[in-house]
Amino acid sequence: MSARRIFARPARFAAIAPYLWMVLFFLVPFGFVLKIALSQTAIAQPPYVPVFDFMGGREAITAALEQLSFDNFKLLVSDDLYILSYLRSLTVALVSTAILLLIGYPIAYGMARLPQRWQPVAMMLVIVPFWTSFLIRIYAWINILQHDGLLNTVLLKLHLVSAPLVWLSTDSAMYIGIVYSYLPFMILPLYATLAKMDVSLLEAAADLGASPRQAFWQVTVPLSLPGVGAGALLCFIPIVGEFVIPDLLAGSDAMMIGQTLWLEFFTNKDWPVASAVAVVLLVLLVAPLLLYERLQHRQLEAR
Repeated sequence: MSARRIFARPARFAAIAPYLWMVLFFLVPFGFVLKIALSQTAIAQPPYVPVFDFMGGREAITAALEQLSFDNFKLLVSDDLYILSYLRSLTVALVSTAILLLIGYPIAYGMARLPQRWQPVAMMLVIVPFWTSFLIRIYAWINILQHDGLLNTVLLKLHLVSAPLVWLSTDSAMYIGIVYSYLPFMILPLYATLAKMDVSLLEAAADLGASPRQAFWQVTVPLSLPGVGAGALLCFIPIVGEFVIPDLLAGSDAMMIGQTLWLEFFTNKDWPVASAVAVVLLVLLVAPLLLYERLQHRQLEAR
């Protein structure tokens, strides 16, 4: 066997490995969820019908397929609870992503402009929060934001307020928790993009008469757009389905879709409706991914 054939096999496996991964860990589980979403709730184990009986032969499977329906998806469109949950989730994700970008971009820009020996230190300071459990960090914010917590104590000591403010069970507390938790996901892609930017382009812009502000908006910002897009997606997508932070820090007036999903699965035991909610959520999240991929493709073609 020639050396070319020996090395060709690992290369072929490496080429098809991502597709196998997607099939096994995305398409197959998604198929199960979609099947449950097309089923009906039942007091049984599992709590839905029909259940495919592969031992019953082709006729049993055909009969089960005929019982599938889109009733659960029709319910999502007709019930304001689900519509408002989706809208609130998308709104919270958009606002949180915008705040994260406003905070994360200056931090990433400053990190990229640090001397080379200090950049790893700055990156470590960004990553250090990941070393602590996510749930513990959220509980820490509960202690900070409570009525007699650290935040109100500091505000009272500085005479910025005359009485303790209400932070917990508000949207403000939720946004604080989200921004704190997802800020590294925004900073790291931006830093990776800004750190590899050619500084000579800024020097060329200055030689052509551009001020530092003009060079930033006309050179730095356009070149950092891939990092902006990657950071926005890394934050937006998980925030839409966030459950822990809204459940612990926000009020109960309006639920996000993650809370609604939990309610249907574990409280109402309505697996078909919960699966339909998950399927629609996935479809909503695929849209920005496809848009980002198209923009990246156009950018590559422009080069």
